[in-house]
Amino acid sequence: MTFPVIHHEVPALLRGLERAPTAHHAVIGRLLASVLCLALVAAGVRTVHAATALKIVVYGGTGNIGQRIVHEALDRGHKVTVVVRDPSALAEQSPRLRVFKGNVLNAAEVARTISGADVVVSAVSFRGPTADSGGFSRAAASLVAALRSFGSQAPYLIVVGGAGSLEQPPGVHIEIPPAWREEVNGQNNSLAYYRTISNVRWTYFSPAFMITPGIRTGQFRLGGDQMIIDAKGDSRISMEDYAVAVIDEAEKPAHVRKRFTIGY
Repeated sequence: MTFPVIHHEVPALLRGLERAPTAHHAVIGRLLASVLCLALVAAGVRTVHAATALKIVVYGGTGNIGQRIVHEALDRGHKVTVVVRDPSALAEQSPRLRVFKGNVLNAAEVARTISGADVVVSAVSFRGPTADSGGFSRAAASLVAALRSFGSQAPYLIVVGGAGSLEQPPGVHIEIPPAWREEVNGQNNSLAYYRTISNVRWTYFSPAFMITPGIRTGQFRLGGDQMIIDAKGDSRISMEDYAVAVIDEAEKPAHVRKRFTIGY
């Protein structure tokens, strides 16, 4: 049983219950909030939300993964700015959502857009009729230049990366199908560039070898440079759970200046 209409209203409702003019009323409010949480969970309503709303800028928020990151961030009560080439392509709606047309390759524009943000997520893709594998490195250089302009106050950068540089077994890179090699090389070059950057907070998040639309389970494993394999020998993750891990990292950075990965 689900109640999609109230997903975003639940956090505000719980905070309202916990606010009270006296300590006695505050205790009652907290008890009522706890009971409501248990009832909502039993009914299948997700109530997970951050204690403090973050300002998150997402580049590439209309892609398969990007749109799920946007949804997950909004579902947790964060304020999201999506920057895309075509704003009309974004179906998500929320009073905490802003959408702008922009270019991740323009460092000056990026700096203006991310000013005041807590986190920047780069989920950009360079596929399509005008595929450009070099775009990943140019986007990386643009983002780093923009972030450097803020010094120690720069937002945290989370890069939606590729799986082609993961090792399986340790020390051995996976075999990439010929059709993917150019794109994978472009992603690998951008990771190599990020690994030279020590004065910006960044992380590069590689998915499992197979990442597909699915369900949000919230149950997964995280790792470093080695691909995560399940009991059947598969490396997989849903886009929904990948998005969960992205916002987990946004809320509590645990892989600063590192690459990490995910899998079941």
